[in-house]
Amino acid sequence: MKSIFIAFDQAHYERIVEMLERNNCRGFTSLGQVTGRGSVDGEPHYGSHAWPSLAGAIITVVEDRRAANVLAALREMNDERPKLGLRAFVWDAEVGV
Repeated sequence: MKSIFIAFDQAHYERIVEMLERNNCRGFTSLGQVTGRGSVDGEPHYGSHAWPSLAGAIITVVEDRRAANVLAALREMNDERPKLGLRAFVWDAEVGV
C-alpha cells in the first residue's frame, strides 16, 4: 500500500476528488483549508490580506498498482496550471485496523 499526501491550491479540490474516484481510490481524508508556502517558487497560500489564496490537503492510501496512475494524473494537473501549486508525497503504508 502507498500513502499519498497531496497539497494543492484550493482550486484543484474538485478535480482531485473526481480523479481519485475515477481511479477507484475510495478512501481519503481531506484536511480542508490549510496554509503554507511551496519550497521552490510557489506563491504563499496564507489566507491573509497580502496572500489571500488558501490551500487544501488530502491524504489517501491506495494499492501499489494504483499509485502510479494517481501520481500521473496529479502531475498532469500540475503541468496544466503550474502557478497554482500542487505537490504529492508518497510513503509506504500498512493498514493497522
